[in-house]
Amino acid sequence: MQRSKIEYRGGAALGFRTRQLELDVTTAVGPRVVALRSTRGRAGNLFLEFPADEQRYHGYYLRGGHRLWHSPEHIVRTYQPDDAPLQVKDLANGVALTQPVEAKTGLEKGIRLEFPAAGTVRVTHTLANRGLWAVSCAPWALTMLRAGGYGVLPLLPKGSHADGDLLPSYSLVPWSYTDLSLPVWDLQRDFIGIDVPKARQAQKLGITNYPGWSAYWLDGTTFVKAAPVRPKATYPDLGSCFEVFTNGAMIEFETLGPLTEIEPGRSVTHVEHWTVIDGLPKPATPAAFAKLAAKVAAWLKTLR
Repeated sequence: MQRSKIEYRGGAALGFRTRQLELDVTTAVGPRVVALRSTRGRAGNLFLEFPADEQRYHGYYLRGGHRLWHSPEHIVRTYQPDDAPLQVKDLANGVALTQPVEAKTGLEKGIRLEFPAAGTVRVTHTLANRGLWAVSCAPWALTMLRAGGYGVLPLLPKGSHADGDLLPSYSLVPWSYTDLSLPVWDLQRDFIGIDVPKARQAQKLGITNYPGWSAYWLDGTTFVKAAPVRPKATYPDLGSCFEVFTNGAMIEFETLGPLTEIEPGRSVTHVEHWTVIDGLPKPATPAAFAKLAAKVAAWLKTLR
């Protein structure tokens, strides 16, 4: 893994490169992972980048890429600005970045990026309570990806009623503006597809249990992100451990940790792993999805 000091829109940032991928993260603001590229594919930066003249949204610069929030979403608490320089700690195989404490919440956000293998990024998200009272929330890791591709949300393996499978295994959680009749949603036996170019309005869907990974195909490169699901834990948003949002201009993959009462001086962590896979067909058919699932299963074994 090679690291270098770079600039992003006039501010300090870090670039990392392995044989398989390149990653850029801001240190002057954020943190925000603003770029993830395969070194072998032609897709370029898979992550969405907002324009340099982006306007604030509820006082917050989204900037694009990957960020850490705390859930449930709240118009004030969630959109606390992250415009200050970060504490930067170099690691043997990555970096740890920590924001200043949010004055209105008492929470301190941190993202740790590590490269355990050439094709894998381990992303550890931390919420630390530096305030005077307990805060109930969940770590919420959001990745904004460029438009034009196809996302997949795998579903749990099918059971058999005849063999005694009598109880449900997951719930879908639609938002008030979600319309499952729209062509953006591609409901398949083993996965839910999200056809981003077909989205003409905002759509969001959560799920309470799934195999723990999701993927986004764009121009021949597939981004995969995985996060553990804790079956007995309580999650926000009616129990959602994963959520997907799209408005046609981008797609956002969101994993969540359990709701936790974080006492003063305590912290919680939420870990994701990322990889990129080149050369697979768009996983919009059962056969193509099966090829992707096999590749992901092999990669997940390397994380254990």
